[in-house]
Amino acid sequence: MLNGKKRAYLRSIANTTKPTTQIGKEGITEEFLEQLDDQLRAREIVKVNILETADLDTKEAANSVCEAIRAEFVQAIGSKFTVYKKNVEETKIIFPGHEQAKAKKKGEPRTNRVTKKQASQGIRNKGKSKKK
Repeated sequence: MLNGKKRAYLRSIANTTKPTTQIGKEGITEEFLEQLDDQLRAREIVKVNILETADLDTKEAANSVCEAIRAEFVQAIGSKFTVYKKNVEETKIIFPGHEQAKAKKKGEPRTNRVTKKQASQGIRNKGKSKKK
């Protein structure tokens, strides 16, 4: 389930993307759902355009598509809607604050704090001595 910050981040990505699939007068078909699921596996986020001949409500169509392929609804504007589905095998979209942690190198100090022992000896960060 997407929270507000994740949804906002996905909306910012979707803002620059163009619709890659469209729903025509036949409506939502099995072939369309298979094609959309393949695209979601490759991209994780897809924008869909609903043609005027489809006679479908955008939000209702988006919700039924999301239920059918187990995806997350991102947004609907006019006759376009955006869908997101995380690819467990190869994650393409990494949300801010969810980056993989970097390992520290050996011998690298954990913090820039001065210990009591260093303070009493007049030693500052990185082994520099205090000027007198």
